[in-house]
Amino acid sequence: MRTDHIIIEFDRALRTLFAPATTTREVPGSRAPEAAMSDEEKAHAGALMRINHVGEVCAQALYQGQALTSRDPQLRLALAQAAGEETDHLAWTEHRLAELGERTSLLNPLWYLGALTIGTAAGKLGDPWSLGFLAETERQVEAHLDSHLRDLPIQDIKSRAIVEQMRSDEIAHAETAVRLGARELPAVMKRVMKLASLLMTRTAYHL
Repeated sequence: MRTDHIIIEFDRALRTLFAPATTTREVPGSRAPEAAMSDEEKAHAGALMRINHVGEVCAQALYQGQALTSRDPQLRLALAQAAGEETDHLAWTEHRLAELGERTSLLNPLWYLGALTIGTAAGKLGDPWSLGFLAETERQVEAHLDSHLRDLPIQDIKSRAIVEQMRSDEIAHAETAVRLGARELPAVMKRVMKLASLLMTRTAYHL
């Protein structure tokens, strides 16, 4: 990899981890009034949104790793477009965390490094397998967001609007991966991914 590419990718990592994220779309639910919630409900909503923010940090790293190792210009373009939408998600969840008086995960650098390593490894297996990994990741994220929609306080319209739009985008990303030739992952790999996701979500809820 050329030196200028290394600098660009390093800068991208630093901006993801340490700079305020920006969005090209209006934050979903931003015009809705703030819901009346108990301290416990507010803390729970904040913890769930912290998990979602971690997921978006990981998404940035995954897409970065896969784009770096992809052999197909069309795929790299699709990954860049999806990463742009994930950047919106990053900004939305960060914005909502601030509104709820909560912080982002203390372990974000670790999550980013782990996801970048996984994304790079998936990319080196070849584009069909990389796309398969992407499609399965987005399906699992969709299920994870479904659980948050069931678990968020019913009156928290702002958080719900963000999660619903994120869910819609993730479904589209999975469909794009399938259209571009994703291979179905072995069942054992899907189970490993679910276990890793469970570890991340349980940790990020608190840290």
